[in-house]
Order: sequence, then structure tokens, then C-alpha cells
Amino acid sequence: MEKINWGIIGCGDVTEVKSGPAFNKISNSALVAVMRRNAAKAKDYAVRHKVPKYYDDAALLINDPEINAIYIATPPHVHEAYTLAAINAGKYVYVEKPMALNYASAVKMMEAAAQKNAKLVLAHYRNAQPLFIKIKQLLDEGVLGKLLYARLDYRQSSPGPDKMTESKTAWRLNPLQSGGGLFHDLAPHQLGLLFYFFGAAEKASGVSGNQSGLYAADDMVSGNILFKNGVQFSGSWCFTATEDQQKDCIEIFGTKGSLQFAVFSNRSFKLNMEGKEQQFSFDPFMHVQQPMIEKAVQYFLGNQLNPCPPEEGCAVMALMDAFTKK
Repeated sequence: MEKINWGIIGCGDVTEVKSGPAFNKISNSALVAVMRRNAAKAKDYAVRHKVPKYYDDAALLINDPEINAIYIATPPHVHEAYTLAAINAGKYVYVEKPMALNYASAVKMMEAAAQKNAKLVLAHYRNAQPLFIKIKQLLDEGVLGKLLYARLDYRQSSPGPDKMTESKTAWRLNPLQSGGGLFHDLAPHQLGLLFYFFGAAEKASGVSGNQSGLYAADDMVSGNILFKNGVQFSGSWCFTATEDQQKDCIEIFGTKGSLQFAVFSNRSFKLNMEGKEQQFSFDPFMHVQQPMIEKAVQYFLGNQLNPCPPEEGCAVMALMDAFTKK
């Protein structure tokens, strides 16, 4: 195989800039078809992005003989079904985070890939960005000394009534579609990075609840993790903060210093050593998923190992289930 020809299932908002255009900007990769249940919207996307074909039926896209890789960019409640269908059709799969509604569903996807010897990649795309690769490098080099603990403080204000009814927000607030609200939408980015930095968890626990009553999903989550390497983690996610309370911060502490960074709101991190602070800055990406998609293409072509295997997606789902008890 010399080229990866992609089909997108669910060409919605997330694919407009973050991912969709990247498929045609990578060597040996092309976006040849997109699918939405609304044919008019699928056509509109295809015309605007110069995609040759569009469908309103996922089965037709999955079984298109020209396509050998499927990008699943739908809400999580159909990730499992579409992944299994694509694997059974002999296609490579790149699936959005969170991997599924819950850990049990994610395991079914992982096991199906193993049974069929299929290639399945998770879109924990920050793992492939230079900023987080640099953090991983510093941690592995022992710059912070022995790693001790990490803490996360994430606060976001509630979406207003007008936002809650918008299609791109409404599904995120519906546990039947998202798995668990804004926490399930955002935490995989953060927890995926913790897995990337520290490896597998030994145990995890947490609590969650709905404090505002504005929608069905929990809007406050707290979690603790003991990683197998001995690092301890504590984190809290609040989705009812006031505008002036909003925060996006992860700190990692070792015997020689600490690191501080935001996952969503900037492109730099701070290294604190012996009272001195050093800042590392990185240029933003036009298409934030492009580095991970490029690695997925190389994996599908047989040129490298899986950049984000299903085992990682399952591990993140297990952590979220442990925090929320869902």
C-alpha cells in the first residue's frame, strides 16, 4: 500500500479546522469521502473542502472500495458500532476521543481490533505535539529528579441557555451521547497526557455530581490516581465556574523542581528549578491534529508503531469510569 485514502464519518465542527484539512496536507494521504446523516450538510462540507465524494449513509462510506482508512468523528455513543463495522470491512481506523461511552465499550473495540489484526489509533492528538513531547523528554531525562506528584485544576463556566441548545454543545451535555458531559469531552486530552507522561495507573478513585442542575450530565468531578511508577495525582474539573474563576492548569512536581502548563489555553510551559523559572514556547498549529494524523498514516503504511494504541484509550476510559462511578 502506497497511499492512505480517508473517509470521515461525522464531518461536523471538529473536522472543519482541527483535523479535516490535515488529511490532504500529509504525504501519501488524501481525503476522498465524507459522511453526515444530513445529506445537504455532507455535500456542503465536501464542496467547501474539495472532497470528491459525500454520503448520508455510513455503511456506504465504510464499504467504498476506494477508501482504506476511516476517521470516526461522531459523538461517542456510536464510536463502538462504527469502529466494529470499519474493522469488519478491513479498514484502518482513527477514532476520536473519548474512545467510547465507557470502559466496557472501549474494550470491545480493542478486542475486535486484536482479533482481526486490525490497525486502530486513538485521537489523543496532543501526545504528538512538540510542546508535550518536550515535557515528556524533560521528565524522562530526570530534569525534575524523582517524580512525586501531579495536580490538575480545571474550571470552566457553564454554557449559557443559547449555547446549550446548539447542536455542537447539546450532545456534549447529554450522557447518552457523550458518556458524561463536558468532563468526558475534555478530560481525555488531560488524562491521555498523564498516561503518556507516567504510564499505566495502579488504582484510581473519585467522586462526581451535578451541582447546577442545568443539564443531565455531572458538572463537577474529582479524581485521584496512583500510577505504577509511584507518581500520585489529584485533579478537579468544575464546569460551573464564574468567568473570573476559569482555570486550566496541570503541575508536575519532582525532587528537583516543577513543571506547569495548560492543556487548552496556550502554547507554552514553565519549568521551575531552584527558584528560577524558564519558559518554553511553541508555535500553534493551524490543524491541531495534523501531527497525530501524520503518525497514524505512517503506522497504517507500516513505517512506525501505533502512536496511540487502543490500550491507551481503554486506560483513559477506565480512569474516567473510576472517577464518575458510571
